[in-house]
Amino acid sequence: MRVPKRRGQDEPGKGDVTDFHLTPKAIAGLRDELERLEKRVRPKAVEELRRTREMGDLSENFAYTAAKGRLIALDGRILSIKERLKRAIAIESGPDSDGSARIGSTVVVEVSGKQKTFEITGAQESDPSAGRISHLSPVGKALLGKKPGETASLEVNGKTVEYRVLEVR
Repeated sequence: MRVPKRRGQDEPGKGDVTDFHLTPKAIAGLRDELERLEKRVRPKAVEELRRTREMGDLSENFAYTAAKGRLIALDGRILSIKERLKRAIAIESGPDSDGSARIGSTVVVEVSGKQKTFEITGAQESDPSAGRISHLSPVGKALLGKKPGETASLEVNGKTVEYRVLEVR
């Protein structure tokens, strides 16, 4: 008999990479959301559960089952936010002390004759379409530690793509 595997378990080391780097803005947003959920949303969900419990037979009470499910999901979200905040590593913006790119830097590069700007972030905040790339991404890894004037090379589909660093801020 084969034991089922969860996604990410088939390759050792894959799936267990967790990045806790967050900007101060993201940390503040998580704190605000946690406060809102604990002080406003959860008390209403508990009251709704109490109200539906009084409706009668719990085995056939869909409103009670739904309210219980909402409270369980809400408690899961609260626990998730608390864990993220507990493990969060605040990202400082700007270049490293020697002027090189690091997590939190904005890097202006020239690639294939075009100028592009990337903000190197933690994995949780990356949004490639908005120019926010993870430090764990291939481009992010290649740019880390680079200074203006240096070139980062990356192998893409059998071709070498060069990113010439113009500015690190």
